Amino acid sequence: MRLFSLTKEIAIDLGTANTIIIHNDKIVIDEPSIVALDKHTDKLIAVGKEAQQMQGKEHEGIRTVRPLRKGVIADFNAAELMIRGLVKKASSKSNWFSPSLRMVVGIPSGSTEVEIRAVRDSSEHAGGRDVYMIYEPMAAALGIGLDVEAPEGNMIVDIGGGTTEIAVISLGGIVSNMSIQIAGDDLTDDIMNHMKRAHNVRVGERTAELIKMNVGSALTELDNPPADYIVHGPNQMTALPMEVPVSYQEICHCIEKSILKIEAAVLGALEQTPPELYADIVRNGIYLAGGGALLRGLDKRLTNKIGIQFHIAEDPLLSVAKGTGVALKNIDRFKFLIR
Repeated sequence: MRLFSLTKEIAIDLGTANTIIIHNDKIVIDEPSIVALDKHTDKLIAVGKEAQQMQGKEHEGIRTVRPLRKGVIADFNAAELMIRGLVKKASSKSNWFSPSLRMVVGIPSGSTEVEIRAVRDSSEHAGGRDVYMIYEPMAAALGIGLDVEAPEGNMIVDIGGGTTEIAVISLGGIVSNMSIQIAGDDLTDDIMNHMKRAHNVRVGERTAELIKMNVGSALTELDNPPADYIVHGPNQMTALPMEVPVSYQEICHCIEKSILKIEAAVLGALEQTPPELYADIVRNGIYLAGGGALLRGLDKRLTNKIGIQFHIAEDPLLSVAKGTGVALKNIDRFKFLIR
C-alpha cells in the first residue's frame, strides 16, 4: 500500500542550468532547466531535454524559456510550468501518484525574501503541500558528506550556472557567505563574444556550451590537454559557412576576466572568516562543487593562487541535489531548513 500513500517526498535542486529531482534516494529527473511554450496561449509544449532540443530552432509559434536567471526565478509562470512538468515526468517514471507533495528545494544563499517567496509559491502551485528550503552551499556540504553540525569550519565554493556560492559552514549554520552572479552562464557568454570578435563567426548558446565542455580551461598549461574543438558557423560579414579550430589556451584567455572575479570572491569570503574557522579551513581544504568545478585546471589554479588545497567534490554536478536528498530524510533533525 506504500504506493498509494497520500504524501510523497521529493528533493529538488532547482538550478539555473539543470533541475534534478530525487525520490526515495534515487535521481529520477536530471534535465536542463528550460521549457518550450506556445507563444499565443503560453501553454507548455515541452520541458527539460525535449525543450532544449528546440532551443535556437523555434518557429514563430514556439518560444523556449529558461525560467531561472542568475539563480533566481526570472519568469514566474514558466518556472511553475517547469516544476509541474518535471514532477509529472518523475511521477510517471516512478509509478507514483500523489495529490500532495513534501518538497525540499535548494536556493542560492544570497536569496532575498522576495526570491525565497517566489520559489515557495512556484513549488506550492506545482503541488507542494509542505515546502522546505535549504541554502545551496549547505546542501552541497551535505552532498559531499561533510558533518555540517560539527564545531568545525568547512568552506564550500559552489559554481553553478547562474551564481557562484561561497560559504563557510560550522555548527549547522552558515557563518559567512558570498554569492556572486558570475558562473557557468557568464563563461558561455564570454565564449560567444570571443568567437564573434576573434573569428567573425556567430555561435549560439548551445555551441558555446559545447566549446566550454570540450576545451574549457582555467590554465594555459595543462598536463593532458584536450584536442582542438572544431566549430562550424556562419561568417558574420558574408554569411558563408566557416570552420574554426578552437584551442584550450584560447578559451582560457577569453574566460580569464570571469575566473578572476570568482578568485576575488573566494578571497573576499576568506577575509570575513573568523580566525578559528580559518585555521580549520587551511587544515581541511576548500571544496569545489557545481558544474563549474569541472572546468579543467580550476582547482590547481585556485590552490596555487590562494595557498589552500582545493578539492573537487566526488560528483560536483550532483552535490547540491544529493545534499537536498539528505536534508529531506532529516527534516526533523536539521534546524537550518527554511519552512
